[in-house]
Amino acid sequence: MTPDGFPVVGIVGAGQLARMTYQAAIALGVGVRVLAERPDESAARVCPLVDIGSPDSRADLEAFAARCDVVTLDHELVNDEALAAIESAGGLVRPGAHALRYAKDKLHQRTQFAQAGLPVPPFAEVHSAADIDGFAAKHGWPVVVKAQRGGYDGRGVWIVDGSDTAVAIVRDAQARGTALLVEAFVPIERELAVLVARRPGGECVVYPVVETVQRDGICHEVIAPAAVSPEVADEARRIGLRIAELTGVVGIFATELFLTKGHLVINEIATRPHNSGHFSMDACATSQFENHLRAVLDWPLGPTDLLTPSVVMANLLGEDHDSLAPRIPTAVALPGGVHPHLYGKEVRPGRKVGHVNAWGVDAEETRARAVQAAALLTGRTVGAAPGRTS
Repeated sequence: MTPDGFPVVGIVGAGQLARMTYQAAIALGVGVRVLAERPDESAARVCPLVDIGSPDSRADLEAFAARCDVVTLDHELVNDEALAAIESAGGLVRPGAHALRYAKDKLHQRTQFAQAGLPVPPFAEVHSAADIDGFAAKHGWPVVVKAQRGGYDGRGVWIVDGSDTAVAIVRDAQARGTALLVEAFVPIERELAVLVARRPGGECVVYPVVETVQRDGICHEVIAPAAVSPEVADEARRIGLRIAELTGVVGIFATELFLTKGHLVINEIATRPHNSGHFSMDACATSQFENHLRAVLDWPLGPTDLLTPSVVMANLLGEDHDSLAPRIPTAVALPGGVHPHLYGKEVRPGRKVGHVNAWGVDAEETRARAVQAAALLTGRTVGAAPGRTS
């Protein structure tokens, strides 16, 4: 507890998600402590309560949890056994080790979702290149090969179009000790996402379904609401709620979906605040970060209604090593308004250093304004292809 009686939420990891969660906590009076690997990480730069330690260390995690009323996560790359031990000792870990496994272990996720009747692409575990060949013989080339654990932002995912490539990928993965699975290639019409906030007792609220614009496996823009039929939006919400119930997740839960041939297929999930929900900071009655705090504290959840007909988030991907500071006045002067959110990270080419939200009535104009603001902030020519993130 804080000196004035408010709970302290511990966040394992000190990246931009922890930073924005801390921002939401200030208004609620909630204390936040972060476990950072380095003192210069995004959240560690602004949060007054910082422990330096490793998310892989059981000793560091247990010592950290002892200083907090509840522990939550900035990322999924956390020692599973340590989280389970904290829970066994009576500590509160939310989302919890059980739910976290669905996000960390893609084979477990696919297996459990398939058994529950949720829409996943055909998949199989990979032990050798012959497994990929056999799968492709049944489902056709190309296929998608994924690392079972650890992949993100397009990493750990390979589109494989033949046996020679499969042999090389399996050889390299085995040398690194990386377990693989293979999935059928899904032709994508749109990429969608839906966020659910869930309390320990099962109460849920759902955010508007959004479209994510991806390039090279990286999310560049998020458009809310998604321009899909009411039937597709309803199906996406049902899938998100069903997964939240199945996993028993507590907090914000993101489900990424592919719209293919008029139907939805699950792509990935995340048991934490998510890039696809950053639009909510300026355009929803309650941001994803506030509802994440409310959920992990078992407080009543806030409404998720959009406050504007259209909102677009554009990620800021570094184009050079120059400071963003001199560029902010020009970007925020755009007619119609934009709101930058910077992460306090050193600018490097391709690195995700912030995002910008734009809102309005007309979806196309709002999107153009968000993209223009992102270009002005990063020093990129409007219309040029943004770089990769890191």
